[in-house]
Amino acid sequence: MANDLLNATVHSLKNGLTGIPVSAAIDNTETWQQQLLQSGEPALQDIGREIGNLQSLLSSGSLDGTAIGRSLSMLGAQTNQAAATAPADLQAGLRDLGDLLLQSGGKLEG
Repeated sequence: MANDLLNATVHSLKNGLTGIPVSAAIDNTETWQQQLLQSGEPALQDIGREIGNLQSLLSSGSLDGTAIGRSLSMLGAQTNQAAATAPADLQAGLRDLGDLLLQSGGKLEG
């Protein structure tokens, strides 16, 4: 499950943020948030909480690119940190995801 979700998320981000409908982004983040908050690992729960912040920004009605960019950058940094201690079969995908989040966040932060 985690590997499939990871691959789907990386694929979506590689296609660009504007290619992801807000409803699909919210669905994806809800799935991630649920898994991370239930993980029992504080670092992963922190990522889950930041995903909650991103969800709030995406569903606010007025999309604030700078704030969304900051949230994506934070998620990228947290994901790269988590990759260091993740199971070996997930590390490369998590690093890809972290880097994509940092790149996307940087573009939005301006």
